[in-house]
Amino acid sequence: MSTNKICSIIFGFIGIFLFIPYAQAQQPIDMMSCGDVEMTTIVAGEELTTMGTTGRGINLDNLGTKVFDNMTYHGVGLLKIERGNITAIMYTKYMDPSGDFLVVEITQVGMERDWKFLYGTGKWKGITGGGKGFPFTKGKPITPGTSQGCVKVTGTYELKK
Repeated sequence: MSTNKICSIIFGFIGIFLFIPYAQAQQPIDMMSCGDVEMTTIVAGEELTTMGTTGRGINLDNLGTKVFDNMTYHGVGLLKIERGNITAIMYTKYMDPSGDFLVVEITQVGMERDWKFLYGTGKWKGITGGGKGFPFTKGKPITPGTSQGCVKVTGTYELKK
């Protein structure tokens, strides 16, 4: 066997062993989260508007693993529009079909959302990770004080072994 083949085999094994821990550690997230938000105005003015929000909906997982598919959610938050600049913070519980759930913190500046896992139960216990969310569709409100739409959610997660 030539030296080049032996080196290729050795580097191939090293590459496999370096990749496996990373692949098992962080997993990708790519999903759509669609639902309805009800808004309660606290202050409405030209320079400042604040609202409380309550949202409910369901997730559609875009990946073949379907790990986050059919999770329902319920979230509450506070939204501030100050001189045209939007900021918000939301806390959302996502429940999978088995009843295990996750708690996520979402911060929003403008239309971009950053999120991170705070807590999990059952198979989600010890979950870490986070990512981004971007609203990509919004319908005409069906009733006053509501909003219906979908958010594209991407990121990574890791479950502690």
